[in-house]
Amino acid sequence: MGAIVWEWLSLAVRFVHVITGIAWIGSSFYFIALDLGLRRRDGLPDGVTGEAWQVHGGGFYHMQKYAVAPHFMPDELTWFKWESYFTFLSGFVLLCIVYYFGAELFLIDPSIADIPEWGAVLIGLAGLGSGWLAYDRLCRSLLGRHDTLLFVVLFAFLVAAFFFFCHVFSGRGAFIHCGALIATIMTANVFFVIIPNQKIVVADLKAGREPAAHLGKAAKQRSLHNNYLTLPVLFFMLSNHYPLAFATEWNWLIAILVLPAGALIRHFFNTMHRTGRKIWWPWIVVAVLVAAIVALSRFPGYGPQEAAAARIDKDPELALMASMHFDEAQAIVMGHCSMCHAAEPLFDGVHTAPKGVLLDTPEEVARNWQRIEMQAVRSKAMPPPGVAVISPEERQTLAAWIGSRTTW
Repeated sequence: MGAIVWEWLSLAVRFVHVITGIAWIGSSFYFIALDLGLRRRDGLPDGVTGEAWQVHGGGFYHMQKYAVAPHFMPDELTWFKWESYFTFLSGFVLLCIVYYFGAELFLIDPSIADIPEWGAVLIGLAGLGSGWLAYDRLCRSLLGRHDTLLFVVLFAFLVAAFFFFCHVFSGRGAFIHCGALIATIMTANVFFVIIPNQKIVVADLKAGREPAAHLGKAAKQRSLHNNYLTLPVLFFMLSNHYPLAFATEWNWLIAILVLPAGALIRHFFNTMHRTGRKIWWPWIVVAVLVAAIVALSRFPGYGPQEAAAARIDKDPELALMASMHFDEAQAIVMGHCSMCHAAEPLFDGVHTAPKGVLLDTPEEVARNWQRIEMQAVRSKAMPPPGVAVISPEERQTLAAWIGSRTTW
């Protein structure tokens, strides 16, 4: 029962994380587009730097932006912060559920770094915390006055962090920490810089003081960083479903190339919103980066000591036909599946094997183990219940046979 509750807890937290993430990213994209799309015109109120007219849902909206703040404080003011906070908190809880409580399974790879579970968790937490502190110090230094130079230095900082994660954790654990580091930076920007600066501006207005311009400038800089980091963080959060991204030899370089690819896509849209022009060179560079990522993913994620395992991986029937469960599994497949999946099907109305899949010889059964697993073990799609009935015990036998592959 505990395992069932834990699984549903994971699903519930993931659901909250996805929903709040959609809200946060959506509002971030919208306000950056709104800010870049503001236009000046004669007759704007004092302090207003631009306005935008938009239509949505059958209504017209008129937005104006003040350079620092208006001369008065409205009775109602909407703060955009909870989307960020709940995205981070739910993501951190999910990180704990999946990777920290499951460190042995998902976070540690002894062939990379043979560290205890508690050590891996501490490294992960320390990496996220120290990563934010290093980023924040860079932004508050003299580099913060030069946006382009700061971007270059921050990119080098993230390169070093990604390289470190990929040489301490498993590929899957490393990629999720690359994403978690970016997410920590983004939320900490909101919590420690953007919202506090805005609160100071509000307090100054209420007290009749002139708000300091540098507060809005610093908040805008961090907001822009968040905007350019959005697509890379989404990639890392989704990458744990795709081994070709995280579990290959050059995973650290793949992680690094994702950063400029995501940033360039955002640059295209930001430029379009700001100027109305569509610049196509970023897409050419992105295409080159994606091609490089795909090429790098071709290199397997194992070393010479795993050569024997690689040989079996390329020829899975070598292991599966030698399994102690193979004879029994083959009998199940032959008895329930080969009447249709044969060179000469025996089932009335079936003249060729469905989808060309043959299961009428030992070699073909072993060769199609992945299809058998998906159709008859992980799901009950096959065989059709109106044609043949396969018992739960027989499915368990097939699972045991396929599972034995990992021991060869």
